[in-house]
Amino acid sequence: MSREALEKMLAKGMDNSLLRFGLGKACMDEGNLELAAEHLQRCVGFDGKYSAAWKLLGQALNKLERYDEARSAWESGLAAAREKGDKQSEKEMTVFLKRLDKQAR
Repeated sequence: MSREALEKMLAKGMDNSLLRFGLGKACMDEGNLELAAEHLQRCVGFDGKYSAAWKLLGQALNKLERYDEARSAWESGLAAAREKGDKQSEKEMTVFLKRLDKQAR
């Protein structure tokens, strides 16, 4: 579904984690990182256990050079992934955090 179609749904009053995730992903794909981060923050506000959203939020924040916020998002995402048994997201966020640690040195 296109970003425009998702935005129309939002304008009609539909607002939930899945819609915000879709909007966040679409904005990331377009390179609009600020807007992506906003949608993804709303997404995890609806569902704090949405590990894929935490992962994407961390990526957007990292690209925006908001490293402390990216770390926080990935740490929250790791907790959510472990709780759900989402091994793939857990692995990816662990790698992202290690890269962030290496970069900080």
